[in-house]
Amino acid sequence: MSEKEMNAYRFGVGEEPTDEMLEQIMKEVAQEARESNAKAMGEFFDSLNREARAIKREWSNRQTRVING
Repeated sequence: MSEKEMNAYRFGVGEEPTDEMLEQIMKEVAQEARESNAKAMGEFFDSLNREARAIKREWSNRQTRVING
């Protein structure tokens, strides 16, 4: 099925998509979900790393203040 045919199809009453259409739609949705998940995971771990560095700096500063009085 061509991309033009896929883009022209609209879900509607009385119009059932073909198995080929459904397969293509599911593949595209799965790919978008994988990409979205990868982006969200990357953002989560970036945030986690930033927070860990900030906490590490704070504890280092506290230790320095205790040692130096």
